Amino acid sequence: MKLYLAQHGDAVGKMIDPERPLSGKGKEDVSKMADFLTKAGVRVDRVIHSGKLRAQQTASILARSIAPGVLVETSGFINPNDDPASFHWERGGPKQDILVVGHLPFMEKLVAHLVTGDMERDITDYDPGSVVCLEYSHDSWQIIWMLNPGLLA
Repeated sequence: MKLYLAQHGDAVGKMIDPERPLSGKGKEDVSKMADFLTKAGVRVDRVIHSGKLRAQQTASILARSIAPGVLVETSGFINPNDDPASFHWERGGPKQDILVVGHLPFMEKLVAHLVTGDMERDITDYDPGSVVCLEYSHDSWQIIWMLNPGLLA
């Protein structure tokens, strides 16, 4: 099982639009990430986002490429300051590959919680649009790779 944990792409500031949609750069970065993941053969069975516009837009762009035909889900437990231990994404079964799109600091804490059991450990450094791939193997989660949109330029 693989878990792809993405931070939403770059968003406009609250002063420009309180809903904070993706900026032009954010859309471009996420589209490049989607193209790269598609070429790398990444496919997921479920896509979950926080419900905030920027996460929904990011999830939609990625899902078109790596989860065609999959219904995108919303979770109320992956907002910026939510507790990663409260997020129950496993309901689909242990064999499903899942994409989760959310916000900082939640995404960094979720990675730390799954990999080390300590959500306060700093083990990743997300930039907007970054994706971390975790794999469940031998009864534990391991970081397989982390990709920043800046590497795709």
